[in-house]
Amino acid sequence: MNGSLYAAPAFLFLFRKYFLVIVGAVMQGFAMGVFLFPHFIPSGGGAGFSVLLNYWFHIPLSIALWMVNSSMLLFAVHYLGGISALGTLLGITFTSISVNIFTVYVDTPLANVWIDLLFGSVFFGTGVAVLLRQGVSNGGVGVIALIISKYKKVSPGKPLFWINGVIFCITAYVIAWEIVVQAIICQWISTRVISWLYNAILPRNILTFDFVWRKK
Repeated sequence: MNGSLYAAPAFLFLFRKYFLVIVGAVMQGFAMGVFLFPHFIPSGGGAGFSVLLNYWFHIPLSIALWMVNSSMLLFAVHYLGGISALGTLLGITFTSISVNIFTVYVDTPLANVWIDLLFGSVFFGTGVAVLLRQGVSNGGVGVIALIISKYKKVSPGKPLFWINGVIFCITAYVIAWEIVVQAIICQWISTRVISWLYNAILPRNILTFDFVWRKK
């Protein structure tokens, strides 16, 4: 009897956790598919590699994004645990699906690269913050940032910015140098949003739905 009493809150906790992972993933996919990828702006290191795969081999961006991000799951399993890896897989799958849907069926509403960059960065940062607050990564180099955050006790936004900056330079060297300016601006805005939401604004139990109960 006592086991069933504890099982219900645990199931509800996991359901809400993974529901928020899906919400964060779709928001991230919305930012990439509607505002950033139409201008070939990589939103992160994984997106930068995806743009390169698309440029070199003409692999659809949604598939390339899933390939790059899912390849990092080995690190997630070893350092973050199976639950985090499962959440990461769920997140990157829904992000890739969302990118494909939004890219195909939704036109960029503003068609101005700088305004789209602003909106895309804010939506992207919000989506990633929701994922990180659930203890899962947004995939790609976000896994590395989350590992550093976990073991160094720092905000994930800082290592995410520096790791992605290196990848952006490589992408810009291969494709076009103006990409690095837009990508770094995107990272600067989105990582500010991530740090803001992750640390200061929202009480942790709003997004994580922490459960507290008394022992009878």
